[in-house]
Amino acid sequence: MEKGPVNLGLIFFPAYDWAISPSHPEREERLLYTHDQLREEGVLDLPEIEEFRPEKAEDEDALRVHFFPLGLAAVAALPHMISAGGAVTAGKLVAEGKAKKAFALTRPPGHHAGKVVHGGRGFCNINNEAIMIERLRRDGACGRVAVVDTDCHHGDGTQDIYWHDPDTLFISLHQDGRTLYPGSGHATELGGPTAWGSTVNIPLPPGTGDEGFLLAVKEIVRPILDEWKPDLIVNSAGQDNHFTDPITNMSLTARGYAEMSELIGPDIAVLEGGYAIQGALPYTNLAIILSMAGLDWRRVKEPMPPGGPPRTPPKTLDYVKGLADFIREKRSGPPVPSMCGSPLKNGWYRRERRIFYDSHPADPATQPDWPSYIDESREEMLRDCPDCPGALLIRTSSALSGPKVYASLPRSACAKCAGIAEEVNATGKGPF
Repeated sequence: MEKGPVNLGLIFFPAYDWAISPSHPEREERLLYTHDQLREEGVLDLPEIEEFRPEKAEDEDALRVHFFPLGLAAVAALPHMISAGGAVTAGKLVAEGKAKKAFALTRPPGHHAGKVVHGGRGFCNINNEAIMIERLRRDGACGRVAVVDTDCHHGDGTQDIYWHDPDTLFISLHQDGRTLYPGSGHATELGGPTAWGSTVNIPLPPGTGDEGFLLAVKEIVRPILDEWKPDLIVNSAGQDNHFTDPITNMSLTARGYAEMSELIGPDIAVLEGGYAIQGALPYTNLAIILSMAGLDWRRVKEPMPPGGPPRTPPKTLDYVKGLADFIREKRSGPPVPSMCGSPLKNGWYRRERRIFYDSHPADPATQPDWPSYIDESREEMLRDCPDCPGALLIRTSSALSGPKVYASLPRSACAKCAGIAEEVNATGKGPF
């Protein structure tokens, strides 16, 4: 008798041989304590859960998603490619019916890596979720995809990649960008002119706890997912919203994470941040794993401060309700030029940007002369096309690379846009 799919497939990759520095918060212990906890609790022996080995993402997987002015090898080492490959493995487990759901617990993370990559941003060099999604799309395994990012930091890289994509819904719940890196993710960021409403940002005040996050999911995230009806839901499962995290200011608990996961209902989760290595990650990962596997997560117990779990202030709950009204109103209306950032001129939408890289090379040990930061200047042009979402042209420049021009196409590109993109990529020139 053929074995049916397990409830949850787990993929671990702690990247023993890669770190920005030995004491950096993004290091191998982030996963080692979790793995030990799962073994001690007997979770890996449960019939509903099975562990799988990660594959390595291919170069073409990264090149399908990103443009690399300095070349792929300059910014992505083998551990980056295996971390992305772990996400690909998770996607394939679900697409091929080997697991009902999958969770890639891999590092380095990826959600700050955008369409163009000059270096590292927020510990991220390539975007694991986007690489997985575009591999599945290449193989015909999915079309419309929703990414729900629950990391404390705004998933600006994923937003950048899918800003102009009407087939990808990106929702980010995060600490307000006015108080935390990367400083973006405002509620007025709702997508490009041909993908209006496919980006949704839910910036939350510092101190938001379980009640606030769960209210945001119930009032904003879940209704949009129900309306949008994606083929696949992907959770960028950052766990630095936990009340013990050393580099953020939120108050979520492990059970809050589990209930939030249960409400979102992801098919695939991919680990992002979370830096309370002993105090939070073993408990939050355990709770999310049990939730995704359809098992009882309510018995998970974690160390609590005196007085019990942190409470969400009432004014924060009122703010979330007002934010839900704002997002509903703006998404249901026409695109707002000041929010798209792309005024129309001569048949093209234009947007200028400056992007800061805190600049981790592929291998810090072998590239000691890598600069401490990179400042990218970027101009984007999106064709106002009557037949498809339009060809996207990008002119990018940094002190390391000099100016480069690239063209990207939507999946449903028309012949005219395809011809424009082919010429731009062949000549390296565009109508800027």
